[in-house]
Amino acid sequence: MSFAMDLLLLATSWAHVLLAPYTKVEESFNLHATHDVLMYGVGRNNLHKFDHNTFSGAVPRTFIGSILLAWLTSPVAYVASQWGLLSTKLDLQIAVRLVLATLNAAGLMLIRRAVCRRFGRPTGLMYVLLICSQFHLPFWMGRTLPNMFALFPVNLAFYALYDRAPQSQYPARRSADVAFALLTFTAVVFRSEVVLLLAPLAVQALLLRHISFMRLIRIGFFSGVLSIVLTVTIDSYMWNQWPLWPEMYGIYFNVYQGKSSDWGTSPVHAYFLSHLPKLLLGSLPLAILGAISDNRVRALMYPPVLFIALISCLGHKEWRFIIYVVPLFNIAAARGAWWMVSRRKGGLFGRMMFLAAMGILVLNCAITIVSTRASMANYPGGSALVTFNDQYADQHAVQVHISNLAAQTGASLFLQSHSPPYIPSMTAPATNDWVYNKTESLSPRDLTTSTPFTHLIAESSVEFTGTGRWKLVDSVQGFSRWKWNIPRAGIAKVLEVPLHQWLSVLEMETNDQLYILERVK
Repeated sequence: MSFAMDLLLLATSWAHVLLAPYTKVEESFNLHATHDVLMYGVGRNNLHKFDHNTFSGAVPRTFIGSILLAWLTSPVAYVASQWGLLSTKLDLQIAVRLVLATLNAAGLMLIRRAVCRRFGRPTGLMYVLLICSQFHLPFWMGRTLPNMFALFPVNLAFYALYDRAPQSQYPARRSADVAFALLTFTAVVFRSEVVLLLAPLAVQALLLRHISFMRLIRIGFFSGVLSIVLTVTIDSYMWNQWPLWPEMYGIYFNVYQGKSSDWGTSPVHAYFLSHLPKLLLGSLPLAILGAISDNRVRALMYPPVLFIALISCLGHKEWRFIIYVVPLFNIAAARGAWWMVSRRKGGLFGRMMFLAAMGILVLNCAITIVSTRASMANYPGGSALVTFNDQYADQHAVQVHISNLAAQTGASLFLQSHSPPYIPSMTAPATNDWVYNKTESLSPRDLTTSTPFTHLIAESSVEFTGTGRWKLVDSVQGFSRWKWNIPRAGIAKVLEVPLHQWLSVLEMETNDQLYILERVK
């Protein structure tokens, strides 16, 4: 049973990677940094070739996660290429994401084991089913957001803190040390907002005498200093700036200067009333029930709730900033779900509770299926570039300009199949002399008269084809919206409506979002 539960977590994370293999702009820094480390290594002579020298982003980000991910992917890519499973750069991108998904799935597996030990195997099973039936965490855990790099050490810390016997009041001394060292490292290197999670966990540990004040200070100091030395050394080298501590720079830029508000602000209650329900789906009411029914769960929930309250003080809010506490809420939800299904089935109340718990899982799955289907169609840039590569695979000297929308919705460096570099275990295609260009702010006139581009992946076709110098080759559609198609029939004729009409009651609409154009010779 334990192996089956772990396999389900891994399979769910892999399925989301394979169903939606492309990426978006918020994933691009770490994805392209991983690409460059795989292709060029980290030798000083090759650093000038890295993508961040041209597209640096608003603030510098750490390379530590990308370097580790590239090193872990390298042997996987070699073995996969020997078995014939990896032959293109897109395959390599999928391999990178599968490795990251596996790491984060492993973190959830460890928490699952802690749940089984502390609350029992049935609660562990509910924990797995709730996670796998949700959308956001499984979908994003294989994506190269900085938050997903932070998720793994945070989950290791949770495992260290909560892996104990059912009636044990204290974590092992060494486990507490490891947990707070990991959280400190994560806050210093990957995501500074983790310090707002570390704070309530540390206060709770002090109040419950899980750790002494002086020991907590020593652990925080030594792990903090070592983490600062690590990130400053590596990132100063990679960015060619000395000294550089990316997360501190991000705090200065986003918090002290208030630049994060340029990306929008949300009301103080947004996390509790909008983002958390979206992340948890049916786990939210179950988590409340779990906290009510079990004192151990109640103690478990204080730190994540305080963390969300603290981070709510910041104006700019995104769901990914609180993704770290989803596993803890799912523990509480699993406990609540088990309370519901363990009621005696002989009475009406017990049967109603069982059906309600199963209904929540079914509803979770339905929402996740709809969300996943929309997301699969929400990367037109990736679809367009793959279509373009296939359509002109036998041509030499192709020069294609990639528009801003295409670059933001999937046209990553891994999709530049007909242009060097390539990893040693990968065979380059015969036509490997293409030029892929992502230069921004080029007008249609510039693209037509002042550049040597032979092809365009553009956001509009009319303004180009109208000049007579470009012809439309293909268009790529992307997600637009969901539309209800409720059969129009009287109550008496509802049963006469064909099944296929009921199956298409919710229809996804798409529209043309990108266009492939070829210069008229």
